[in-house]
Amino acid sequence: MDVTTGFFYLFSVVLLYAAFRVVTAPNPVHAVLHLMLAFSQAAGIWLLLKAEFLAIVLVMVYLGAVMVLFLFVVMMLDIRIDQLRKSFWKNFPLAAVIFAIVAFEMGVVLIGGFSAVDAPKAIPAVVDAAGKVVPYSNVKALGTMLYTEYLFPVQVAAVILLVAMIAAIALTLRHRKDSKAIDASLQVRVRASDRLQLVKVQASKPAAPVVQPAAEVEEKKV
Repeated sequence: MDVTTGFFYLFSVVLLYAAFRVVTAPNPVHAVLHLMLAFSQAAGIWLLLKAEFLAIVLVMVYLGAVMVLFLFVVMMLDIRIDQLRKSFWKNFPLAAVIFAIVAFEMGVVLIGGFSAVDAPKAIPAVVDAAGKVVPYSNVKALGTMLYTEYLFPVQVAAVILLVAMIAAIALTLRHRKDSKAIDASLQVRVRASDRLQLVKVQASKPAAPVVQPAAEVEEKKV
């Protein structure tokens, strides 16, 4: 067994363990962390398959943005885990049936699907203008294809994402009557005289002590 095969089995075992812990972890934060571990191991397998672009996208998009967002959202939510566990065994038969169907479909695809696929062809060597052999890069080839042959679909996708981002910002920044927002411009223009007011108060003398008559003091002693 060579080094590549060893790393493949290592990534696969860790990926299966992380995927299993995503489903069985009692703490949602631990489940999200195991999902991040599963994505990292999948990126390693794609690197072994020489799909560098997919591995980089998986790390940058899912691990760098989406999963961090999920992690913070899960940590900020007040999830009652004890209430979620009450319906586990109630929905377990349906989940088991769905799992069996998905496992059967994956088995059919993995066992009989690859037999109809042709073996991958050898990548031709690329020679530059100076006559030197340049190593093939699928990332460069994919970028060249995206910005030459598929430039219009890429621009359409970019416009759609831009519209979605603007709509999300507009929905978030809508003015609400029950919001307690502070205007920063009013805070900058404030003066000390507007916040502090000096009031002149006349000095007061201490009250004189009350002197009781001697007759009343003798009566109290008696």
